[in-house]
Order: sequence, then C-alpha cells, then structure tokens
Amino acid sequence: MDLLMQGVEYFHKGGLVMYILLICSIFIITIGIERLLYFMKADSGRAFAQNFYKLMINNKIEEARNLAQNSKGDLASLVDFAFNKMQNKNINLMMLLEVQSGISISKFRERLYYLNVIVTMAPLLGLLGTIIGMISAFSVFNLEEGQAIAITGGVGEALIATATGLCVAIVSLAIHAYFVQRIDRIVTDMEQAFSLIEGYITRGE
Repeated sequence: MDLLMQGVEYFHKGGLVMYILLICSIFIITIGIERLLYFMKADSGRAFAQNFYKLMINNKIEEARNLAQNSKGDLASLVDFAFNKMQNKNINLMMLLEVQSGISISKFRERLYYLNVIVTMAPLLGLLGTIIGMISAFSVFNLEEGQAIAITGGVGEALIATATGLCVAIVSLAIHAYFVQRIDRIVTDMEQAFSLIEGYITRGE
C-alpha cells in the first residue's frame, strides 16, 4: 500500500505530462491486447505451415487439403481457397492469392503504426515534462536566496517525467517488435505455402 501511495505521489510530482503518458500507456496496452486477440484468431501458426510443407513435399495433396480445411487462420483459408479454385483455368490463381495475402497482411499490421509513434513521442513528452519542471525549480531564484535544496529536489522531481517517458517508449517498442516479428514469420509462411501450390499447379499442367 505504501508503495502504491509513493507511486501516486511520484506521478503527481511529474507534472501535467504524466497524464498524457498515462493515456499513452493505456493506449499501448489496449492495442497490445486487441492485436494479440486478432493474431490468435487470424494466424494459422508455424505448426500449420510446417505440416502443410511436409505433406506437399511428400505429394500427399488430399491430406494437405484436409489440413487446410480443418485449420483456422488466414493462411489456412487462403490455401483452402486455392485448392477449391485450382481447376478454374479462367482465373490467375497466383495473382489472386498475392492480392488476398496482401489484404491479410495489411490487417495484421493495423494499429501497429501507433505503437511506433508512441516509441518516438513518449521520450519527447518526458523530456518536455522535465524541462517544464526544471524551469519551475530554478524559478525559486526569483523568490529568495538559499534555496539550493529546493532546486535539487525540484530537478529530481522533474526527471520523473523523463524516466516515465522512457519506460512507456520501451514497453511500446517491445510490443511493436513482437508483432512485427510475428508478421515477418507469417509472410514467410505464406510465401512458402504459395510456392508449394504454384509448384503443384505447374506439375499438373
């Protein structure tokens, strides 16, 4: 309880900028949770990509098709779509898959831009809060002499904003990096799956 009260006290000492940083923190957590739930629903996973690769390499086409039908996620849906449209010679299947996968990846990337913005903005907000606090601390010179302790304490309080801004930026960067890494893996899995489908179509012609 004492730790919580001390945290609230530090928060108020950080100045008005702390409220903006608090909003940024809530925004980061909200985006992180929303994106995590979306990825859990839309990401077929590395296991699907690996199993699909093994089945296609071993020419077990029906098993690969059943795997796609019974799996969740965008990649599984695209692979299932490709198998269903494979016999239709009137469409360019690979081009269609490329377009659909591009739409899928853009949905995975939604809102991640805001995390990138906060990574840059949070330290600047913290620095702004520190500068404002230091101006207030040094303004005691205009009041009376012998205020060295007050100045030192004021500078220490002002640095709270910078420390908070850096913490917010670090958390935002970590969450952003995590999802970017997952998207890179999803893109790689899609490219591998589409390459296997294209190879199968080429062999069948």
